Amino acid sequence: MQQVIIAIHLMVVTALVILVLYQKSEGGALGMGGGSGVFTGRGQANALTRATGILATIFFITSIALTVLPAWERRSEGGDDWTKALDPGSIQIKQLPKTEGKGEQAAPEKAPEPGKDSIF
Repeated sequence: MQQVIIAIHLMVVTALVILVLYQKSEGGALGMGGGSGVFTGRGQANALTRATGILATIFFITSIALTVLPAWERRSEGGDDWTKALDPGSIQIKQLPKTEGKGEQAAPEKAPEPGKDSIF
């Protein structure tokens, strides 16, 4: 299911970028429209604005779906307690070395031996 939503999401993103770049800016910097073409003037602006709004709405819906769908899948695997879906064997705890002294400062590192190249 996620692959289908991702495919739709990528198509919408591509179309949205193309539509935004195709729109005529106020300064005309990125606008590609000329005087002749299928759309001219006000009709082009209305059609592109409406299409951009529709694609933006679809983009937000697919983004939310891609966020919520994995949570639903975890919930369905674990029942009422979603933590049951986690594999406790894959969790690893890393122990940090203890520092000397009262504060949280780490012990200073030793100076490099003479003759060894170091940038510090």
